[in-house]
Amino acid sequence: MTTILLAIAAYLIGSISFAVVVSKVYGLSDPRTYGSGNPGATNVLRSGNKGAAIWTLVGDAFKGWLAVWLTIRFAAQLGVGDGAIAVVALAVFIGHLWPVFFRFEGGKGVATAAGVLLALDIWLGLATLATWLIVAYAFRYSSLAALIASVFAPFYYGLLFGVEPQLFAVLVMCGLLVWRHAKNIGNLMAGKESRIGSKSKGAAAAAKKK
Repeated sequence: MTTILLAIAAYLIGSISFAVVVSKVYGLSDPRTYGSGNPGATNVLRSGNKGAAIWTLVGDAFKGWLAVWLTIRFAAQLGVGDGAIAVVALAVFIGHLWPVFFRFEGGKGVATAAGVLLALDIWLGLATLATWLIVAYAFRYSSLAALIASVFAPFYYGLLFGVEPQLFAVLVMCGLLVWRHAKNIGNLMAGKESRIGSKSKGAAAAAKKK
């Protein structure tokens, strides 16, 4: 029962869409209405507001980190183990993908996944983030960086800790992340994917109307 309650709490935390909340605070258009339509930091950046994009990134990563860190921190008191931690890791990520507070229209989960990995282990998170940064810097494609980092994250976990319940959670999380990037994969293959920092015409037009 404790694990179920923790999973529900984690899902609700994950359901807070910082892309939508931060955009409202900054007076920007709903990120689901322009660019890729994805409520995430990369799409918010297409609005031209770097501050909003940074806060979206921080918020989405923080919620993933918070849910997992709290579970690890109070695992002994709650009487739960690695299985519950794995369930919480998945629940907060799924909350971001399908948020109950925003008609189940969520993001792709890159920042939230990063937060989860950092909470599971700082070196795991940093290694995955370094992979993302290297690919993003080299190719300027956020989606490509996310896809490659998603492939490497389970490998890093297995290398560091071997086969544990959390490894299963990382595998499922990364599999979902790749699945959510299906359209981006098609765009990359067709040479139509937007590069990091490119401004959305739809966002610019919406901003002018305000």
